Amino acid sequence: MSRPLIVCDCDEVLLHMVAPFRDWLGESQGVTFAMKSNNFSDAMRWTESGEPVEPADIWRLLRTFFETEMHRQMPIDGAVEAMDELAGRADIAILTNLIDDHRDLRQAQLGAHGIAARVFTNQGPKGPALQAIIEEYRPSHTIFIDDLPQHHQSARETIGDITTLHLCGEPLLAPHIDCAHAAGHADARIDSWAEALPWLHARLDRLTPSLEETE
Repeated sequence: MSRPLIVCDCDEVLLHMVAPFRDWLGESQGVTFAMKSNNFSDAMRWTESGEPVEPADIWRLLRTFFETEMHRQMPIDGAVEAMDELAGRADIAILTNLIDDHRDLRQAQLGAHGIAARVFTNQGPKGPALQAIIEEYRPSHTIFIDDLPQHHQSARETIGDITTLHLCGEPLLAPHIDCAHAAGHADARIDSWAEALPWLHARLDRLTPSLEETE
């Protein structure tokens, strides 16, 4: 019988990204990063002039960060332990919005932190990529974990039978992120692994047939 599948995002769910990105920008790129809303681009300004960083430079800086500075990213509290524990009950896959050339870097990065899971890269809404992963694994049920509400909306609009957990483990970002649960696109919004892990176990308990039911 097929196992459940957990498809999990990486940045701000498993690993901190905004905080090390902010530190690197200030240390070496002449950019001040301050989150004051849910608009990522508004957070970045050239330190010397105070002018906003243009989109082309934002993408250049993000690409450079992921090519050279991923070693700065440390695990969200409890994330590694949660993935290890959940792997005993479900298949784990990582769906991360990076360019495809960065997939191997992300795979190695997560492996170095003790998260041994297959990595899928994606650009844009995650619903279609999630559907392709489900078609490959053919799980008994799928649980999707992500920090951004638009990806939960995409998942719900693309896939009928799916459980979604909105989790943003980065305190710099979480207060500014619209709640996918409140919008009706996630089954829960939980921003710490200490609370999310029991919720996920309870959900798996309901999804996994008992031995008596399979006999």
